Amino acid sequence: MKIDLIAGARPNFMKIAPIIDAIRIAQSNGKDISFRLIHTGQHYDRNMSGNFFEELEIPKPDVNLGAGGGTQAEQTAAIMIGYEKLLQQGKSDLCLVVGDVTSTMACAITAQKLHVKVAHVEGGIRSGDWTMPEEINRMVTDSITNYFFTTTNTADKNLLKSGISPDCIFRVGNTMIDTLLKQRSRFQMPWIWNELKLEKSKYIVMTLHRPANVDEESKLKELLEEIISSSHGLPIIFPVHPRTAKKIESLLKANSQQPIASNLHMIEPLGYLEFNFLVENSKAVITDSGGITEETTVMGIPCITLRDNTERPETITIGTNELIGTDPKAIKPTMEKLFSGKWKKGSIPELWDGKTAERIVEKLLEIL
Repeated sequence: MKIDLIAGARPNFMKIAPIIDAIRIAQSNGKDISFRLIHTGQHYDRNMSGNFFEELEIPKPDVNLGAGGGTQAEQTAAIMIGYEKLLQQGKSDLCLVVGDVTSTMACAITAQKLHVKVAHVEGGIRSGDWTMPEEINRMVTDSITNYFFTTTNTADKNLLKSGISPDCIFRVGNTMIDTLLKQRSRFQMPWIWNELKLEKSKYIVMTLHRPANVDEESKLKELLEEIISSSHGLPIIFPVHPRTAKKIESLLKANSQQPIASNLHMIEPLGYLEFNFLVENSKAVITDSGGITEETTVMGIPCITLRDNTERPETITIGTNELIGTDPKAIKPTMEKLFSGKWKKGSIPELWDGKTAERIVEKLLEIL
């Protein structure tokens, strides 16, 4: 049995790494299973992609489609063309896609059109927000998937509501957490720790990249000002996403290149091991990411999410995350709750135990 493993963007690598480990274990036990690792090239910047392969001990991709940048449509087209050519040269038995990025949707469509079955790891999650490209990717992918590997009961229910047969749904847990638990002992102190003399629980980590928060300079400026004024002077470590960096640069020009605030430290994106070292030792995380809310839930770190909706509600109902919307005025009362020591403790969702990839491979060997 030969499986195509699709990875194209930073979140994919964290989800695919433990599946590769589980396949190798199955191979060592004499199981008939192999993989072809395909990097679509969706994230082509080294900080967003390349060093993840080294850090997470992922082998060099068998194929890099080199899709590169461009618009959503341009990337989708480039990935589909590249993957179609690859499948025409030699088909696999299964195309396994993870998450909700453009690569996930593009390769799922291409595989099905060439009669290759599709398995979707992290199937069934929904935000209900059609303005998010990821939501469209999820819906399209799940509408043509054969086998669904889900993270929670909520995802199962979403799939059942859409008419998916329960025989095709397998709740296995969260492969991102497999990676987190495996790599936790290897987290690395980044350069910024000593440079700023950071101390455990005495700084805040922030990430922002979603259009609703960063595309309008006035909105981004107001968000930053509210966060800074509510931070009690603690250092705010802000690894800046490429799309956000362009807006920040414009803000700085408008501000005659003066720093926005002395305690706001904007740095290049960090590798997985360094970033999660910062998260694990922080007082809190402020983000508009989805995956980070899962990691903070497992690490027990308070998380403030600047979004109006989430595809990961279990991080709120069970975990340490709070969804506060995108109104800057919601930041101050939330931060006061954090600093008053009234933040919820949270717990870890069922099956987020580091063994998800094992369950996926076991099920694939059974059904294929």
